[in-house]
Amino acid sequence: MKRIIFFIVSLTLFISCKDDAVKKPKRLIEKEVMVDIMYDISLLDAIKYQNPTSIDSLKINPRDFIFKKYKVDSLQFATSNVYYSTDYEGYKVMFDEVAKRINKEKKSAEDIVKAEQKKLKNTKNIKLEKTQRYNSDTLVRGRKGLLDKEMVKEPAMKMQAVE
Repeated sequence: MKRIIFFIVSLTLFISCKDDAVKKPKRLIEKEVMVDIMYDISLLDAIKYQNPTSIDSLKINPRDFIFKKYKVDSLQFATSNVYYSTDYEGYKVMFDEVAKRINKEKKSAEDIVKAEQKKLKNTKNIKLEKTQRYNSDTLVRGRKGLLDKEMVKEPAMKMQAVE
């Protein structure tokens, strides 16, 4: 009798553990779209963290904009998020993809900043070289001007002496 009760209890536990903790929602957002939404929300959160007044000055809710962009509502997003979060490994893969995209964009932005800094440095060097050439040219021109003035005075003095 103890074996039968143990078998029934074990079978009940095994069957109950097999059921999903959260049932699949009727309007489940596809994984790829969910990753895109999570990526956009992560970017908005980063912007809000770095410069809180930038988003607050728009007088709109950024999450509403994202939901409208992907044609989902907040309830659909929340239920889909809960559903995906019950599968730890799958949810981790989704977040890893979001992190990979963010790092890719970060590297791209850093490359653009480096190129702009290099361009700015080159233009500063060119301006500096032009300024140095101009300054040296004016000094040479100034000396020549003095020499020319003395040469003009000298013949004029000779002419006065002849008269």
